[in-house]
Amino acid sequence: MGLDHRELRNGLGRFATGVTVVTCRNHEGQPHGATVNAFTAVSLDPALCQVTLTRKSKACAYLDGAPFAVNVLAEDQLATAWHFAGRPQEPQPEWVETPLAPVLVGNAATLTCRPWRTYDGGDHLIVIGEIAAIEVAEAEPLLFYAGGFRALREKDKAHWAASVDCPDAGWFDAGTDFSPLRRERTAVS
Repeated sequence: MGLDHRELRNGLGRFATGVTVVTCRNHEGQPHGATVNAFTAVSLDPALCQVTLTRKSKACAYLDGAPFAVNVLAEDQLATAWHFAGRPQEPQPEWVETPLAPVLVGNAATLTCRPWRTYDGGDHLIVIGEIAAIEVAEAEPLLFYAGGFRALREKDKAHWAASVDCPDAGWFDAGTDFSPLRRERTAVS
């Protein structure tokens, strides 16, 4: 017996995510975008990121071996999120052309990607891109949680560096070299 889809959605929705719009060109070369909250970093070397799109999405067909951009939406881009989620807004979002893919104006961050790999993800397609360019703004991100859009609240005064697991200042910094543990064998009498 499978999981109840509503219960599954509710459980997965308890994980807060950022909101992105994946942009590319359609088969006629025109800009196209889809709102996606399934985005994650994959690797720093090489620089890779992943987006996951429903197979029913038009963008899914356009991404086959094509460059794309991940537009991490800023807090004030709620209308943009709705526009690319199938609820057209006026005025329409503003585009800028780049050598690889069209991008949106006003993002918190923009990652322009070359195609890397595509994998089967059930009713979704997992698309991994090699990040060719990145632009970061000082804008707060738009979030998605429990079926709704959200914004960050005031920052906690504690920083990651306060954690003993901080890679730069915790128990073991990023330069720590660990020797493998060896166990001496002793003869059993």
